[in-house]
Amino acid sequence: MGFLFENFPTVSYDIKKNGKTEILTDLTVRFKLQKALDNRTVITYDYNVVDGERPDIIADKYYSDSSLDWIVILTNKMIDPMWEWPMDQQSFGKYIRKKYGSAVTAQSTVHHYEKIITQASTRFDGTFIPELAVWIDLETYNTLSPDVKRTVDAYEYENELNEQKAIIKILDERYVTSLLNEIETVFE
Repeated sequence: MGFLFENFPTVSYDIKKNGKTEILTDLTVRFKLQKALDNRTVITYDYNVVDGERPDIIADKYYSDSSLDWIVILTNKMIDPMWEWPMDQQSFGKYIRKKYGSAVTAQSTVHHYEKIITQASTRFDGTFIPELAVWIDLETYNTLSPDVKRTVDAYEYENELNEQKAIIKILDERYVTSLLNEIETVFE
């Protein structure tokens, strides 16, 4: 993602309010870039990030240019890719150990309780209907029959969050050149 801010303008700003200005990258341009992308009718594709893939790797894979990693980030409306990008297995393990002490502790820690409203199913035409469940409190959980309730441990919860981050959108490569041309006007 090093290329994202490469062409951004800079501004002088007195961060410490002590009369001494520092040169900073003008991050407000990012929102102009996002607006340029949002105002376009474009085609995107769903993509599952593979363990260890980064935005630059995906940009190279789809656009043959790793410096277009910022397109992957903007297409997915990420503000902080450091936290919004899925962790690889090694990073996820470190995160779990730091937050819970160990994977075993996370697996034995109740994160929340759920009531299953509808089971996952597949319709006659092949359409998959995902399970629908809602969070409930312990008191409600204790009143339900075993077939409609479940306990979700901290490890399972954190893993699900991470897996959800792995489903991203990829901008169709046919739109990249016109997007780049339009974005040049933002920097003029």
